[in-house]
Amino acid sequence: MRYIQRDGTSRDGERGRLYSATQDHADGADFLDRGKDDRHQFRVIVSPEDGAELGDLTGFTRDLMSKLEADLGTKLDWVAVNHFNTGHPHVHVIINGRDELGEDLVINGDYMAHGIRERASELVTLELGPVTELEQRRKLTAEIDQDRFTRIDRALIAEAGEGPLDLRHAPADPRGIADHALRLARLGKLKRMGLATEQAPGRWELSERLEPTLRELGERGDIIKTMQRALQAEGVERDPASFQIHDIAPATPILGRVIDKHLSDELGENLTLIIDGIDGRTHHVAGVDPAGVENIGIGSIVEAGSAEVGRRPADRAISDMAENGVYRPSRHLEQARFDGRVPSGDYDGFIDAHVRRLEALRRAGIVERIDADHWRLPDDFASRAAAYDLGRNRQLNIRVLSNFDLESQIGAEGATWLDRRLVSRGPADLVAAGFGQEVQQAMDRRREHLIGQGDATRYPDGRMLYRRNLVATLEQREVISTGSALAASRALPFRAAADGETVQGVFKQTVQLSSGKFALVENAHEFTLVPWRPVIDNQLGREVMGVVQGGSVSWQLGRKRGLGL
Repeated sequence: MRYIQRDGTSRDGERGRLYSATQDHADGADFLDRGKDDRHQFRVIVSPEDGAELGDLTGFTRDLMSKLEADLGTKLDWVAVNHFNTGHPHVHVIINGRDELGEDLVINGDYMAHGIRERASELVTLELGPVTELEQRRKLTAEIDQDRFTRIDRALIAEAGEGPLDLRHAPADPRGIADHALRLARLGKLKRMGLATEQAPGRWELSERLEPTLRELGERGDIIKTMQRALQAEGVERDPASFQIHDIAPATPILGRVIDKHLSDELGENLTLIIDGIDGRTHHVAGVDPAGVENIGIGSIVEAGSAEVGRRPADRAISDMAENGVYRPSRHLEQARFDGRVPSGDYDGFIDAHVRRLEALRRAGIVERIDADHWRLPDDFASRAAAYDLGRNRQLNIRVLSNFDLESQIGAEGATWLDRRLVSRGPADLVAAGFGQEVQQAMDRRREHLIGQGDATRYPDGRMLYRRNLVATLEQREVISTGSALAASRALPFRAAADGETVQGVFKQTVQLSSGKFALVENAHEFTLVPWRPVIDNQLGREVMGVVQGGSVSWQLGRKRGLGL
């Protein structure tokens, strides 16, 4: 439901609008609540061949669903959203899984595969009229040079069957001659792509990779269109040659501005980010875990890279317990019981977890199972196990550098990402093009702002001198200013926490500043603002205690005393 209603899918580029048989603005929450106990759900994508020519896609969908109800003999509980975010307008329809009598809704597989298509085709033909032979020929001719899977390709695969494609003899009728010419023209394109081979004049062999390769190319084409629309929405132009599509975590971290964020597909929960990079390229990054990017908005500055994979504690324990390259679960169990350090005393479960890890590594060809109590480890077990984890790691690690866009950072009161770049002596990774050029211009303007408020000095020779501990000073200045403003609306005074001081009280809320995210901790006498960390998120509304140390906090949460962050 989130996917089909996401931003940028309607005709005007706004959020997709949900409708039903009787409502132009359907309530998605009510629809989901009605179907929460259903055994299943049907999802249909209706993409009329000439959808752009249909005057009323919503009316068309309602007529189609009425046809389905008549065919199935029951009223259907459905909602739909029209999408205009691709070259082919289409409709996403979701049908709850019960009929009008409250029984499980059953739809025959043949009807799902062919019946709905036939009903939709009838309605389009009724509205637009039959497709003339000239129109059909024009559409097929346009498919000859397309870098995607086409109807001609589908016909070629069906005609070839399990053997080669024999086109040595052209039909005698005019229509057959035209179809023959279309096939040969498309085969010429496929040959240039390495997806078809002419074994002899008129005899062709199609590559096994023909369909998956063309479908992948079509998907990449759709991704490029999505990237172009996202850039246009931000009023930005970029050369498509600079587009980078990442199917897995990039080897080199990407640093830039988020210009789009959406669910990757309607079946999963992973997100896609489009990042305008400081390297002068625009990056399409899929497979992002939504848990860590809930607060990322358009304009946020982020760094995307591979999640760090270190050596697992289980691997370390297996290595330590091995004798002469052989690990024995029974020996490990005895040692674990002797040490007595297993949480909740579940020693068998503790050993089973190590055995499951070994089973995974065995399937990867890293370890050998001699018998149930003997596992042979290679000499380089630790490095190979870590490499295995790294190879399987497809989730990206997204680090938020600033939730403020460049324009907001230039005149910000607190410490910004631009300030950290100004005072750092890291590598010059800005490319004088695209977002990299915008960042350089923003840094120049931020530098002038700092000079104007006395936090920086420019010497006659152009050298810059920034206030000592500039970032910490700006952060403290913003915290004090924000705390004083909050105190005006609270019954308690604000007091800034000093380095080395113990902070104790109730974690009331988070406050987003240009310097970062802060936790508001309140006790009976006063409140303060200290740097927030994810580890205290589940402590909201509870008593917390920590020690302020060098711009961070060492939180003491229950048994996790001294957990330094």
